[in-house]
Amino acid sequence: MSVTRLRPAEREPFMSPSATPQEIAYQRTILQLLLAQNGSTTRLCETIAGGPIDLHLISQRITEDVPQAVRRLLPGTRFIERFTSLAGHGEVMMDNLSYIALEGLAPDLRRGLERGDVPIGHLLAQMWMRRVPLHAMRELLERLWRVVGLPDDGAARCHAVVTPDGPVMVLAEAFRRGMLQGACVF
Repeated sequence: MSVTRLRPAEREPFMSPSATPQEIAYQRTILQLLLAQNGSTTRLCETIAGGPIDLHLISQRITEDVPQAVRRLLPGTRFIERFTSLAGHGEVMMDNLSYIALEGLAPDLRRGLERGDVPIGHLLAQMWMRRVPLHAMRELLERLWRVVGLPDDGAARCHAVVTPDGPVMVLAEAFRRGMLQGACVF
């Protein structure tokens, strides 16, 4: 896994604007599966890419300035705000915005997050957790679009990561066309 800076030309919306009707139907089916899956998106990206993926850390900071939905869901007043992209073979597969509550965060997990060199999915692998879908998270998606550009509401979702001790993270994810690499071509 490598951490690099991202060039804007590598990011494309999930649905191809020049796709044939058959390709559109296929892309919609794949997108529906991606949006419904409830496991590690990092592992999913690695499987699609056929090996290690690149983590592009766009921005990361500790902040108290978070959307109201994050403040309502997560404990504490200080959070890690992290914008990343996962890419395989030079193509962006997904863009992510995460808010992680610092309150109660295990020291080793916090160190891993602050280094910013590993996808969150790898850091959470040792924890029992589940994802809870969140709806009407416009403010989260707008923040993601302001940083990465290329709004694509139809290929995005938001959810909370919940452990036995309660919610620890809120994520906004946008799937990009790189998720189709190696897929069936018509």
